[in-house]
Amino acid sequence: MAYQKVNADQRASGHSQYLDNDDLQATALDLEWDMEKELEEPGFDQFQLETAENQNLGHSETADLNLDSIQPATSPKGRFQRLQEESDYVAHYGRSAPKSNRCHILKILCTATILFIFGILIGYYAHTNCPSDATTSGTVDPQLYQEILKTIQAEDIKKSFRNLVELYKNEDDMEISKRIKTHWTSLGLEDVQLANYSVLLNLPGPSPSTVTVSSSGQCFHPDGQPCSEEARKDSSQDPLYSYAAYSAKGTLEAEVIDVSYGTADDLKMIKKVKNITNQIALLKLGKLPLLYKISLLEKAGFGGVLLYIDPCDLPKTANINYDNFMVTLNPGGDPSTPGYPSVDGSFRQNQSNLTSLLVQPISASLVAKLISSPITRSKSNICSPLELPNNEIRIVSMQIQTVTKFKTVTNVIGYLKGMASPDRYIIVGSHHYSGYSYNGQEWASSTAIITAFIRALMLRVKKGWRPDRTIVFCSWGGTTWGNIGSYEWGEDFKKVLQKNVVAYISLHSPIRGNSSLHPVASPSLQQLVVEKNKFNCTRRAQCPETNVSSVQIQGDADYFINHLGVPTVQFAYEDIKALEGPSFLSEAVFPKHATKIEEMDPFFNLHETISKLSGEVILQIANEPVLPFNALDIALEVQNSLKGDHPNAQHLLAMASGLREIAELFQSDEMRPANDPKERAPVRVRMLNDILQDMEKSFLVQQVPPGFYRNILYHTDEKTGQFSILMEAWEHCKSLTSNETLQEALSDVLNSINSAQVYFKAGLDVFESVLVGKN
Repeated sequence: MAYQKVNADQRASGHSQYLDNDDLQATALDLEWDMEKELEEPGFDQFQLETAENQNLGHSETADLNLDSIQPATSPKGRFQRLQEESDYVAHYGRSAPKSNRCHILKILCTATILFIFGILIGYYAHTNCPSDATTSGTVDPQLYQEILKTIQAEDIKKSFRNLVELYKNEDDMEISKRIKTHWTSLGLEDVQLANYSVLLNLPGPSPSTVTVSSSGQCFHPDGQPCSEEARKDSSQDPLYSYAAYSAKGTLEAEVIDVSYGTADDLKMIKKVKNITNQIALLKLGKLPLLYKISLLEKAGFGGVLLYIDPCDLPKTANINYDNFMVTLNPGGDPSTPGYPSVDGSFRQNQSNLTSLLVQPISASLVAKLISSPITRSKSNICSPLELPNNEIRIVSMQIQTVTKFKTVTNVIGYLKGMASPDRYIIVGSHHYSGYSYNGQEWASSTAIITAFIRALMLRVKKGWRPDRTIVFCSWGGTTWGNIGSYEWGEDFKKVLQKNVVAYISLHSPIRGNSSLHPVASPSLQQLVVEKNKFNCTRRAQCPETNVSSVQIQGDADYFINHLGVPTVQFAYEDIKALEGPSFLSEAVFPKHATKIEEMDPFFNLHETISKLSGEVILQIANEPVLPFNALDIALEVQNSLKGDHPNAQHLLAMASGLREIAELFQSDEMRPANDPKERAPVRVRMLNDILQDMEKSFLVQQVPPGFYRNILYHTDEKTGQFSILMEAWEHCKSLTSNETLQEALSDVLNSINSAQVYFKAGLDVFESVLVGKN
């Protein structure tokens, strides 16, 4: 396995002879630090799109602390600011020449001879133990990042994209994985592996699901077309592709009840006027996670769900009223092996369906037929949402056919091993071919971007350079059915990843629109992303704010955020109107044609921008001596998340204030030694990195509502800044006589804040002990 090979290489390296002697090891590391040429953080000065002017992204100095303002985007960086070497720094470590009051020629010759021999010995051992210029870390050359990333060209990404699109038309998942592996290997990426897992997939049945209106006997496919064979042949889409993976199967005839978005308030109102037991809910996608709404409907007693996207929730440019789509009801991983990897010998649970509800996605045009209401916009261009009149009754029969079978899901994993810290991983993830034409353009887009970065990186590696930390490139399989490939690999290597993963960079669906760059990042990485985001804010780009949020995102970052507490970054282009609409519309997966991506980004300039923005973040995290993470921003995010009028939150606010104080102390007391070349002891840097790496793990909670993140630092959408589990618990307890759910959520948040406070306090104590020991 890859991590075993990394450790083997580390033991076999030239430094292994010093590992048994702490003093010699520290001396050797000090020499390496002393000989490094410090640099200012590179920006994107040399990057230029065809339609954008150059923008200077130099590493600006941090302003004074403004502790009264809770603004993560303007809080102190608290990062390792490498200083220019002091003029007397080398002399501090050098041995001064002995002085003599008498200038005798013999003494001079003897001294010169001794110094000459001593110099030869020093030069020999320095040459042996210090890496050459060709293999030094990226921190040596201030132009290194630009030199690597300037080789990424939009035309190359476009060519790779078209090749991938052409490939997926003829090959299955395994063959495409092999092609990706071969391509990455040909670029020079070392140790590229295929990780195969036999998993239980829920696939479309032999015939499409149907919805029949009982009063008229009319039968419809999910896209709204009649159930005749002629209509199916004439349709541009195959209705087989419209289904909910892991739904219950069978037939149900019942009344259709409009539940709008299916929130707790919606259901509370409906229960007062309707008998909802074993009825069919007409549910809009959006506003809250689908799994959460399905759990509410199931608990309320519904028997089935007709799921659709209201046209009023979509940008005006989108027209998918007749489009089929699929959703998955799988929270993550192989349903037959929940919580453990699908390896040979694992016990398989019988999980053909993950809900008792019959769930069927349907088009908005079919909804309009069921409620006898056309989809219209008024003269003022105001859209009228689809609603079933309260005084009308619709009886329909829904029939769902799906099949479950074990199939192989393949991940492609490639390693570029680090030089200074090969046991620390930056994971870069995209996904590949999903089967059944789902997301054909999206997987090709993300795979082309990650391949372009690998190509640029390996051109530099071939010249002798290596990053300090290991970069792991992953192309995941099974994403469409619940991020299955990434979950299985994560569960397989869980113990190693818990200790070694530093950050996850997501390239899931990078081009969703062309009007706005939308970065999402963990609180600890928001400062770094803000700096990179400034690159895109030119006169020709819409960038009203450089605000970076932490919101729930779709894709394979899920396992790393929610089970490992790994800081995560994702850059993606969106349609501004889509961002203004309800969240979680992206849970719908449409079979799309590859030409759509080229319509949004015909010259692939957006692809180039995503690749370079992501690339510089990857390089900084992989190369900076101290991880570019921000402790104080986590504390500020916690304080922001407690805003509002939640009851019983006073104790939480007091504890959050204490967390902020200790985070400020941590940044001021422990970042200063990292900034001072005289105090930059390698053992201290390693200790500091270990603390920074695990900061967000304190905020993983065990139990959350279905579809909600276990990492409570992430919000459900851009519009609500409060802790999601507190908001949900408060809404939930409104309809209950007991507030037990709210008390549990409050306790989870309280324990997380307290855990983070204890964590930083323990880190400060360790550093203090080290200083006392040295004194």
